[in-house]
Amino acid sequence: MEGIRSSSVLSCYYSSKTHFKLRRQPLEHCFLSLPPPPPPPRHPASRPKVRISLPSMAHQVQDQQSFHKSKEMLPKIDKSGRFCSPRAARELALLIVYASCLQGSDPIRLFEKRINAAREPGYEFDKASLLQYNHMSFGGPPVTTHSVEEADELLRSDEQDSAIEAEILSAPPKLVYSKLLLSFTRKLLVATVDKWDNHVLAIDKVVPSNWKNEPAGRILELSILHLAMSEITVLGTRHPIVINEAVDLAKRFCDGAAPRIINGCLRTFVKDLAGTSTAQTSNSKLEVPLQV
Repeated sequence: MEGIRSSSVLSCYYSSKTHFKLRRQPLEHCFLSLPPPPPPPRHPASRPKVRISLPSMAHQVQDQQSFHKSKEMLPKIDKSGRFCSPRAARELALLIVYASCLQGSDPIRLFEKRINAAREPGYEFDKASLLQYNHMSFGGPPVTTHSVEEADELLRSDEQDSAIEAEILSAPPKLVYSKLLLSFTRKLLVATVDKWDNHVLAIDKVVPSNWKNEPAGRILELSILHLAMSEITVLGTRHPIVINEAVDLAKRFCDGAAPRIINGCLRTFVKDLAGTSTAQTSNSKLEVPLQV
């Protein structure tokens, strides 16, 4: 890295061999304005012209039961009326990394800019919307409708959820996330930046070849892998928790087979880590100190 100055920052750039990497560049070359967070892909409800053959309600009931069970296990907001679930912090970190890759800027600086951004005059945030926001809202199979009225109602519900989501994700983070979550988000971003180049190599070993050939179309998926690997190796979070959270993020923000592939990639990564650790331990036991 030649020509690094004191005002340089880390930025993301596209590598034709693999995917996005981090490098340092002058501060004036970075774009520090954070665009609105990308909404999760949805399957819009279209107005049906004929009666549709539809799947069973079992999947919907199972998703609702899982969501209510998760709400009982972990509170969603704290006494100050802000998100306190680690899921929210991981989601915020993903949106920051995704935005930084799109515009070629430093994730940590983007996060700090978002945190310290001044509120617009007269801006008010409705904290009641936090209780209506669903971190467990996933894409999935076609929706179940049997009439035009049901489709219209489903569309209205989807539009309402989208409006709540847009309001929360665009609000000042200090109004949405607890101090503990913001601290956790920053630690996760710092770990991701520090380990980025190492994990580029690790990701290349585990992702399918078609992801390597189209990295620009897999920014979300690759960002999820970077965040998960960094949380395992740097923050020391138990890998079953991290893998489960990464798969849920993929279900929420990605589509297709991404959740299954991310699950397999991370399990392979953890297995390789365990094998490396075992080999290092064995080598250290075989070393015999020299007698002087």
